[in-house]
Amino acid sequence: MPLKLARAASLLLAACLAVPAFAQMKVGVITSSTGPTALVGIPQKNTVPLLPARIGDISVEYVVLDDGSDTSQTVTAVRKLIGEAQVDAIIGPPGSPNTLAILPFVAEAGVPLLAPVGTAAAVLPMDPQKKWVFKTTQNDDIIARALADHMARSGIKTVGFIGLNDPYGENWHKVFSALAAERHIAIVADERYVRTDSSVTGQALRLLGARPDAVLVAAPGGASVLPETTLADLGYTGRFYQTHGAALPDFLKLGGKKVEGTILAASLMLVLDEIPDSNPSKPVAARYIDAYRQRYGSAPATFGANVYDAGLLLERAVPVAEKSGKPGTPAFRAALRDALEGTRELVGTQGVYNMTPQDHSGFDERGRELITVKDGKWTLLKTARP
Repeated sequence: MPLKLARAASLLLAACLAVPAFAQMKVGVITSSTGPTALVGIPQKNTVPLLPARIGDISVEYVVLDDGSDTSQTVTAVRKLIGEAQVDAIIGPPGSPNTLAILPFVAEAGVPLLAPVGTAAAVLPMDPQKKWVFKTTQNDDIIARALADHMARSGIKTVGFIGLNDPYGENWHKVFSALAAERHIAIVADERYVRTDSSVTGQALRLLGARPDAVLVAAPGGASVLPETTLADLGYTGRFYQTHGAALPDFLKLGGKKVEGTILAASLMLVLDEIPDSNPSKPVAARYIDAYRQRYGSAPATFGANVYDAGLLLERAVPVAEKSGKPGTPAFRAALRDALEGTRELVGTQGVYNMTPQDHSGFDERGRELITVKDGKWTLLKTARP
């Protein structure tokens, strides 16, 4: 080899050796980007490329699987992520039944689960399985309290409840019933349906017959629209309330004029332009929305922000966990769980996280705004905090 080439090769080898070797962790992501929960799952899947590719000196690989909104496929996916991909953490799935179905598997494997799911049943009551789960959405009671308070202030005395026949609807009924009773609001009708239903006429007729002052719909994604539009078609003229599960652009598109005046408590992302600059989450939410819009040409639903916040939580926790073990080891995963539980004052897109051993959601009243539909758009009704 000529001397010049030998020197060049030596310099190239030295340069390669000078580059630090980055450790790698794998994060599994289970989306429901097809099936009945797709309106929730698609923005979550789209958010994955916006998650951090490197945290400190650790590179991050995301292994994304779609469960088709089917609980059995969710179980298959989580087994694959744990057994084959050997992930250090999992983000998802968005469906409440799907999340509850995989709790035994993540707990047995000792893999932290960041659940972008609605129901608080994923983390409450705390037990040895749920201690591995961290929820990136507001717990039901925070949202329900804002709605119940608004009902009481508005003079509403009777409410008709219609929710999904799954953990999302059941936990909402449990939480709201207690809050309504405290405010002397009677639930005069109680109906259920499933995500795949194409008609809820029977349930709507029974609600209509009870003549409630207001109706609360407890369902996420596209399923939140059907009861409201059906009741509107049947001539119901009372007030509609929705949970944070309805906080997506498609609710407005699918509902049209029939959902005008609907009230919900949800993320500040829906009304970001109306939020004061002093709100700590506003710039974080703006960065996420801008990045999503630049990549996809449209604004994201708030459900995508739940996955984005999972990335923020990992960014905070991984450097702490790395002190106790290397990625890919049980020591690292256990330390990652402990670090997530120790999260304090982490500003996310929709609120501020303060995790504790008893609270693996971490949101307080800073994680909600009271919002209405006006002229086909989300509009800030009143700040939901006292």
